[in-house]
Amino acid sequence: MTDPALESAKADARMMMRAERSALEPGDASLKLIENFPLELARLSPVAGYWPVGGEIDGRPLLAALAKAGRTVALPRMENRTGPARFLAWRGTEPLTADAFGVPSPPANGADLSPRLFLVPLLAFDRRGGRLGQGGGHYDRIISLYRAHGAIAAGLAYAEQEMDAVPTGPHDAHLDWIITPKEAIRCRVEGLRGRG
Repeated sequence: MTDPALESAKADARMMMRAERSALEPGDASLKLIENFPLELARLSPVAGYWPVGGEIDGRPLLAALAKAGRTVALPRMENRTGPARFLAWRGTEPLTADAFGVPSPPANGADLSPRLFLVPLLAFDRRGGRLGQGGGHYDRIISLYRAHGAIAAGLAYAEQEMDAVPTGPHDAHLDWIITPKEAIRCRVEGLRGRG
């Protein structure tokens, strides 16, 4: 069951933040993510990234830097629009094919990985780790599932995507870190860790 007031607040925030994000000029933002990436996260492997769509900040240079440093990199592949994502090894050179959402993904016959670090796209974030995504709940489920096995979730975003408080409910997974072109934020999630 959903809370109509919460869903309305999320819809309003999504509309506002999509407009905010579409007005941004990427410039060297992708390279700044590398500069601000915490060493304690850079030691983790495998690392799951994402293929940027719809104005999401481009984390591919960060993934390339992590791969060059010897980390195993994966990208998600959605086999259908409701099922779980598979995380498949990606070295940056293999041809990609469209998944169920049309997003470039490693071929379905690739090697499945169990990432220890997830680099997550978002529309908005707050410093407590609140994350507003596209609304499908895919990353909420992914983060909750893998966090139970010790994985860490780090959102990649432009600094301008920050909100004072992201509208969240009990099924929304919070982030451990936010990495922006301006800083790395270790999220304060007092009392929320058990909520996924």
